[in-house]
This record gives sequence, structure tokens and C-alpha cells, in this order.
Amino acid sequence: MPIREATPDDWPRIWPFWHRIVAAADTYTWDPDTPEEAARALWMAPDKRVYVAEDPPGQVVGSAYLTPNYGGPASRVANAGFMVDPDHGGRGIGRALAEHVLAEATAHGYRAMVFNAVVETNPAVGLWTSLGFTVLGTVPEAFEHPRHGWVGLHIMYRALGRPGD
Repeated sequence: MPIREATPDDWPRIWPFWHRIVAAADTYTWDPDTPEEAARALWMAPDKRVYVAEDPPGQVVGSAYLTPNYGGPASRVANAGFMVDPDHGGRGIGRALAEHVLAEATAHGYRAMVFNAVVETNPAVGLWTSLGFTVLGTVPEAFEHPRHGWVGLHIMYRALGRPGD
């Protein structure tokens, strides 16, 4: 499946599933009522490398971003966000995006990747662990899940290969 860098023209095809996922309030810590322009500023910020997955070509079915998690001397630790259109889940799109972003992070000199707040009931936890991420810790009862009540937020980490390794 083609994965490429996003352009500003891709936002109208990302927004419908971005809104649907965030409004569900079960996997992201962003406000479920985030308006479109604020969402665009969060996802498409100039300091982020944004990617889209197309399947079939021309139909955006997922998106991801890559950005430094910290600044200054710690700026070689990456952070990323991933969303797959719920109508296209279970087809390996999330794994393909994750593998692409991990390769991009390594190519851009990042030494590690950290996810700051993975809802512990999120099915993607299994994907991240299968890709070598570990749970460094869990903030207990930090997320009010609409079905499960108060659940924890994992902080997940993975070292990245160094370019030339």
C-alpha cells in the first residue's frame, strides 16, 4: 500500500476519520470536541512530518505523524501519532504506517521513540509490543474511558537502529 508524505490538500481526507476517532474518546487524550481548525493545527503542525496511507491509491485510509518528543539535547527521541479510518481497520494499515514511521525516524537520526499516553485498553498496545515497544510505566486511572471507566495511560518506549547499523 502506498505511504507518502502528506500535503496540505490531504487534510480534508484525514479530518473525517480524525474527528470520528477523537470524538469516540477511547484512544486519544485530545478533547473529543476539538474543532476542525484546532485538529488540523495539532496533526499537521509545521514541526511534524505527516504521512498518509492510500488503499486504493488516491483514497486516504490512514495517517501518521513523526515529531521530536522533546527539545534541545533530547530532540533525538521521537514521538508519533497514528490513525486508521475505522472503516478500514483490520487490514494491516496501522502496522504498515508504524513500520514506515519507524524507518523514517531511524533515517532522520532519531535514537528512540516514546509514546507518552497510550490508553491501556487500546488494541494498538498489542501492535506496539509486537514492534518492540515496552511499557516503561503506567499512570493509573488517568483516562476516563467511555466504556471501561478509569483506566491507565502507558508510557511506551523503543530504541531505534542507528543509520548505518
